[in-house]
Amino acid sequence: MSRTRTEFALPSDAPAPAPRPASWRVALPHSTAAVPIARALVRAVLADIRAVADRDTAELLTAELVANAVEHTDGSRPIEIVVELLATGCQVEVHDHDPGPPGDLSALRPGSTPDLWQEHGRGLLLIRTLSSACGHRATEHGKAVWFTLPAAPTAPVPPTAPTGRSGD
Repeated sequence: MSRTRTEFALPSDAPAPAPRPASWRVALPHSTAAVPIARALVRAVLADIRAVADRDTAELLTAELVANAVEHTDGSRPIEIVVELLATGCQVEVHDHDPGPPGDLSALRPGSTPDLWQEHGRGLLLIRTLSSACGHRATEHGKAVWFTLPAAPTAPVPPTAPTGRSGD
C-alpha cells in the first residue's frame, strides 16, 4: 500500500499572506499622567514598524484625545486606549465612561474658527485636520473617540548600481 502526501505551498511568485492586524488595549489612570503614558505606548507600538507615515502626528493626536478624556470626564473610572494596526495604517481610540459626544469632529464650519489666543479649543481641530478620518461611537460603558492615520508609503526599491567592471 502506498501513501500519498499532499503539500500545499504558495507559488514562488504569489504574494505572502497579509499579516493579521494587531491591537493593544491599555487601561490608563484618570489623571494627567495618562497623557505621557499614552504617547509612550503609541511611540513603542509604531517604533519598529512602518505602520503610519507620521508617528509624531500619531503621538500628538493621541495626547489630545487622552487629555480631553481626562479633562472632560470625572475621575471615577480609568480611561482606555486602543491602538490597532490596520492594513491601511493605524487607528487609535480612547474610551471613557461618559456617553456624551466629545464635541464637533465634523468639518469646520465657516465662522467657527477657534480663538488662537485661548488655551483650549484646538484639540478637535487638530484631530480633524491631521487625521485621515475621525469620529466617535457609543460603547457599552460610555464612548470611544478615534482617529486613523494612513499607512506609510512603501519606498521603491532602487535599481542596482553598475559595478564598474567591464569585459569579464
